[in-house]
Amino acid sequence: MKILVINCGSSSLKYQLIDMSNESVLCKGLCERIGIEGSKITHKANGGEWSAEVPFPTHTEAFMKVVEMMTTGEGAVVRDKSEIDAIGHRVVQGAEFFTKSEIVTDAIIDKIEEIAPLVPVHNMAHVQGLRSAKDVFGENVPNVVVFDTTFHQTMPPEAYMYGVPYEMYEKYSIRRYGAHGTSHRYVSQVAAQYLNSTDLKMVTCHLGNGSSISAVKDGKCIDTSMGLTPLAGVMMGTRCGDVDPSVVTYMEQKLGIHGQEMADYLNKKCGLLGVSGVSSDMRDVTSAADAGNERAKLALRMLSYQIKKYIGSYAAAMGGLDCVVFTGGIGENDARTRAYVCKNMGFLGLSIDPKLNLEARGDIRDISGAGSKVKVLVICTNEELMIARDTQALVLDMKK
Repeated sequence: MKILVINCGSSSLKYQLIDMSNESVLCKGLCERIGIEGSKITHKANGGEWSAEVPFPTHTEAFMKVVEMMTTGEGAVVRDKSEIDAIGHRVVQGAEFFTKSEIVTDAIIDKIEEIAPLVPVHNMAHVQGLRSAKDVFGENVPNVVVFDTTFHQTMPPEAYMYGVPYEMYEKYSIRRYGAHGTSHRYVSQVAAQYLNSTDLKMVTCHLGNGSSISAVKDGKCIDTSMGLTPLAGVMMGTRCGDVDPSVVTYMEQKLGIHGQEMADYLNKKCGLLGVSGVSSDMRDVTSAADAGNERAKLALRMLSYQIKKYIGSYAAAMGGLDCVVFTGGIGENDARTRAYVCKNMGFLGLSIDPKLNLEARGDIRDISGAGSKVKVLVICTNEELMIARDTQALVLDMKK
C-alpha cells in the first residue's frame, strides 16, 4: 500500500509518499506561499531535489502539482496517481469530538471546520487540504485524519480543566488539549518496544521551535504541557510559554495592543527570540551564548530549567519515573540542552553518560549514565510514519 501523508498549513502543503510494504519514503516535498505571490514547490525523490516557481491560487493547484512531480520527470516515483491507495492528513485540533483517527466523511470535515475557532489558522487550512485532496484524487481514494490532540484525550479532568468557571468549559470547550500528540505517541511506543515493557512511567520531551512535554503512564497520556492552544508550557522559539495572565493584561496597557495583536505578540515575539534578542533558532542562541551574550545564556538556562521542572512535576504526578525521552529538533540534536536538563537529577535516580550524550547517533540512542535507575533515550520522531500507519490500519479495516 502506498500512502500520501499530508500536512497543510494556511499557505503551505508538506507531503510524503510512503510505501508501507517496507515503510520507506518514496518522495517528499513542500509547496510554499499558497495563495501568495512567489509560490513554489520543492520535491525530493530518487536521490535528487527539484524546485520550481508555480502559481498556487489554492491548495487544489498545489495538490495537482504534487501529483505531476510524483508521476513525471526525474522525480517520478509512481506511474499514475491511481497507485496512491490512501491519503493521511495531519489535523492539529480534534477537541473532544475525536478520540481516535478517522476515515474522512463530509460530516467529519464539517466538524473540523466547526471547531476551527479553537485553532483558526490550523484547522481551516486542514479543511482546505481535505477538500482539495478529494477534488484532485476523487471520492474513491480514502482519506484519513490523524489528530494531534487524540493522544492527550486520556488525561483525567483534574489535568485538563482550568480554574475558571465551569460554564466556560460547558459553553466554549475551554480546557487543556495539548499538541504534538502524534509525536508523543510515536516516541512513547518506540521507547516501550526498546525497553520491552508497557508498564512504564515516562516523560516525553518534544523540543523544537515549538516544544511540549507529556507524562505517559502505561502507554497513556495523563498530562501535557501545551494547553487550549500551543502557546502554553515551556518557553519556545517565539512563544512565551506559561505566564501569569496578569502579565498579558499589564503588557496590553503598556504596549497599547489588544486582542489578536497581543496574541501575535505572545506567539511570535517572545520565547528564545524575545529573551535573547538574537534569534528564535536554538543554534543561533547557543552560538551567541558561547560568544558571551548574557541574554542568550539566560534564555538557554530558562528553557532547560523549565523542562526540568516539568519532568519533576510529572514524576510526582505519576508516582515515579522509569524513562525520559528527548525528541524533536532540539531534543534529538542538542546535547547541551539534554545535559543541562538532566544535571542534578540524581534525586530521581536519573543521570546521563556525558560521552554517550555527545556522541549520540541513530534513531534510538540510550544515553543513560552507569547505574541510572531512569532510562534516558534520544528517539528520532516520525509523525508522518505514525499517520501512515493509522491510515493503513483504518483503510484495511474498512475493506474487510
